[in-house]
Amino acid sequence: MSEHLQSNVSQDLVWEICRPNNSYLVKRKSGGGSQFSRDPLNLMNKHSRKYAGFVNNKAVGIQPREDGGITLTTKKHKHLNRPAANKNEVSWSGNKSGPKIYKGIVNYTAKQGYRADLRQEAVARASAIRQSQRPKKEDPEPKIRGSKAKKAEEKAT
Repeated sequence: MSEHLQSNVSQDLVWEICRPNNSYLVKRKSGGGSQFSRDPLNLMNKHSRKYAGFVNNKAVGIQPREDGGITLTTKKHKHLNRPAANKNEVSWSGNKSGPKIYKGIVNYTAKQGYRADLRQEAVARASAIRQSQRPKKEDPEPKIRGSKAKKAEEKAT
């Protein structure tokens, strides 16, 4: 029994058919009619052929985890015609440092032979997710500046 390493349909044909309407497409009338994508395998959330994860045989997606970590999702090229079995996930916990996670993403995609043009976007998305997961610092109390303001504060108390 031979393995199917290619889809039965061309990626370009799938994109041309699904481009005007698909379940991931988000159309906005404001902002000049911008179009975005909710595809989990779309790193930039742009509605374009390059980033469309459901079209490309090799796609990369990065999602946040609830414990503060990151999950890297890739498509398996062996199971293109089986949507339930065509995803591979690798996770890093929130305890790992940022550079270790970014190096892990680059190494994993390079060793698996994934698209080199998506590596920088994957690291950028992971960095943005890590930054959004950091706890926010509270604003410090405003300091009283100037001798007149200090004298007024002393008189008020």
